[in-house]
Amino acid sequence: MLKKGSKLYSILTGTCPRCHQESMYKDKNPYNLGNIYKMHDNCSHCGLHYKIEPSFFYGAMYVSYGLGVAFSIAAFIVSFVFLESSLKTSFIAIIVTLIVLMPLQMRWARNIWISFFISYKKDWKSLKP
Repeated sequence: MLKKGSKLYSILTGTCPRCHQESMYKDKNPYNLGNIYKMHDNCSHCGLHYKIEPSFFYGAMYVSYGLGVAFSIAAFIVSFVFLESSLKTSFIAIIVTLIVLMPLQMRWARNIWISFFISYKKDWKSLKP
């Protein structure tokens, strides 16, 4: 399921979407909040420039919103339906879920956004950087 060559691999690991060889982020730990958005400019293996155009990752805000809604719905269903919590407790579960998953959500939104535009290339070595 999670093997090189799939978009899901690049999205979940934060690796270069073209070659899957290097992390796009300078610090692989998303919970190091001081470095959450610090990215390399280019992939050192295939030469892909991550910021395709100025303000490229502003589009990731829309993806982040969708992820937040999905996480909220999942937290509500788990707490209210499966655990049979009160409505108030379910909303607290949503808030806690969003806070805990915020760093992952921010990174995954960027990874998903760039994966819309860049695909894995098995023969990336033949591409000119």
